[in-house]
Amino acid sequence: MKILITGGTGLIGKALVCELALANNDITVLSRSPQKVYSHFCNEITCWTQLNDKQNLNEFDAVINLAGEPIADNRWTPSQKQKLVNSRCHLTQKLVDLIKASDSPPTVFISGSAVGFYGDQGDTRVTEETPANPEFTHELCAKWERIALEAQTPLTRVCLLRTGIVLSTLGGALPKMSKPFKLGLGGKLGSGKQYMPWIHIDDMVSAIVFLLKTQDAKGAFNLTAPNPVQNKEFTRLLGKAFNRPALMMVPESVLRLVMGESAALVLGGQQAIPEKLLNAGFEFRYPQLEEALKDIISTGK
Repeated sequence: MKILITGGTGLIGKALVCELALANNDITVLSRSPQKVYSHFCNEITCWTQLNDKQNLNEFDAVINLAGEPIADNRWTPSQKQKLVNSRCHLTQKLVDLIKASDSPPTVFISGSAVGFYGDQGDTRVTEETPANPEFTHELCAKWERIALEAQTPLTRVCLLRTGIVLSTLGGALPKMSKPFKLGLGGKLGSGKQYMPWIHIDDMVSAIVFLLKTQDAKGAFNLTAPNPVQNKEFTRLLGKAFNRPALMMVPESVLRLVMGESAALVLGGQQAIPEKLLNAGFEFRYPQLEEALKDIISTGK
């Protein structure tokens, strides 16, 4: 297949590009930094630096859109919120416009989203049909998804990736979370009762490839392991993986003081279940958190 990928130098993108390239797919990565692309993937990957000079995407069989400003790196000031929206929606709209302008469009458009779509759901079991709570993360993801769905036609199916916490030592949330545990200072956040929907990086990549190949797959999919855990259980197992205690606790008041509104990312959660993926026949290699952490930490994935 000939595939265009945005966000190809991010945590998920790098692993996905490597997997698809090994399977002899023809990969083009959209990036403003060709040197960064070639440093990761050598010269086997084509790099585009912009879309403004493109008229259509007739040459591609698939488009995978993973680009977006990291949501947890900064406080949610009004300007940062707008930056989060723009980084996702503007590029997605450009891709949709090019797909719609194509005489022979890509047969599949896979576009990012997040379990934040649902807002904080407490103890509710969350499937793709669960109604969302009207919070900033929902508004952000809902707008992103609405734009992506504009590409859906009888010729192009759209899959939306409602992603949980992707576990890898190479980036994302886990390295930041691991630092205090390595020092013996790890522990739960707030009450510890909030659910943490997670997924092993290998399962994340495999699920995207599965959706790429499954011709009747369309709509939103929870990309989370089938066994989400509460924060207190996550911290216990993370401490166990490092052979360190997990006895500390960061009060909710401190998190809200330090993080502001974005504290909702760690104080709220979703007991998200990948119902549609499981019903479609996808099999997780790492359905349990303890085994997933053990593999990631021991192999450095």
